[in-house]
Amino acid sequence: MTRENISSGAPWEPIVGYSRAVKVGPYIHVAGTTGIGPDGKVVGVGDLYAQSVQALKNIDAALKKAGASMKDVVRTRTFVTNIAEWEKAGKAHGEFFRDIRPAATMVEISKLISPEMLVEIEADAILTD
Repeated sequence: MTRENISSGAPWEPIVGYSRAVKVGPYIHVAGTTGIGPDGKVVGVGDLYAQSVQALKNIDAALKKAGASMKDVVRTRTFVTNIAEWEKAGKAHGEFFRDIRPAATMVEISKLISPEMLVEIEADAILTD
């Protein structure tokens, strides 16, 4: 099987040494993804729902680059800095995955790389067609 690294174009990918997603055969693993907008800034500072939506849009874009879509996602992992607000991240997740229903995990973490970031989401997909 061949390996394909998918970049988001973020300047820190080559510095840290990671890819937004990696595709090997039918498997696609999307790295932890935050609510960074096209301008490189955090979307919805202080708004967990808005950041979750943007993170999921960023995941969708990475999957499309890999020849997949959200319907191919089989697992997600959501990391939030305040589990008391889980429903906001859950609402965004449901808007993208209500009918797909991947296996999902949500956990609270102490902080992310920037204090403005409230959520980071990973996804794994399998192409079955």
